[in-house]
Amino acid sequence: MSYEKVSAGDGGVFDAYLALPAAGHGPGVLVFQEIFGINDNIRGICDRLAGEGYVALAPDVFWRLEPRFERKDESGMQDGMGMVQRLDFGLAASDITATLAHLRGLSACTGKVGAIGFCLGGTLTYLCATTNPDLDAAVPYYGSGIHDMLGSAGALRCPTLFHYGDHDPFIPAEQIALVEAAVADKPNVTVRHHDAGHAFSNWDAPSMYDERAAAEAWTQTTEFLAAQLRH
Repeated sequence: MSYEKVSAGDGGVFDAYLALPAAGHGPGVLVFQEIFGINDNIRGICDRLAGEGYVALAPDVFWRLEPRFERKDESGMQDGMGMVQRLDFGLAASDITATLAHLRGLSACTGKVGAIGFCLGGTLTYLCATTNPDLDAAVPYYGSGIHDMLGSAGALRCPTLFHYGDHDPFIPAEQIALVEAAVADKPNVTVRHHDAGHAFSNWDAPSMYDERAAAEAWTQTTEFLAAQLRH
């Protein structure tokens, strides 16, 4: 497990956490961070994906604001929200494309490439899928900004698995319904509902973590990724 140096399209270099499978090679998965940065939870997701046989790469999305910004659990909520408010999503899209190209260029990445992300990262996963038509699969977890980006839903071509908590205080049912309506005509898109709140997969945020829902969603996610990236 190490950090890669990724070259941005407009100049500059940023870090991305890399986790390799035991075999040393496999299909690739981009992992997009929550508002807390690349912390223990996101590194843990990468490591779990590596355990499933994937080459996992998590870019430092906040590098233009504060390189290697990292906060732990709910205590970093205010700092993280402040970073999101300053994030330029146009530049983030460019950095995502650069990271995707970097992952595809790694000798360890021998197959298709998918993307997965949580909270802010769920929104970035959707952004990745709608701006990179060559992406092979996407798994956005409770992306709180997706409902504001549905104008680009027509560009969502890859198989996609959305996860939402039905008791999410940050993403009301009406916003989830908007997403479902926008993708209703896409047979390769699935929306999963879970009996949980926001950030239910984040074991590093105890007040949000829901072990049962996290396990349920992870099983669905790994089955989905295996079906899309290993054939």
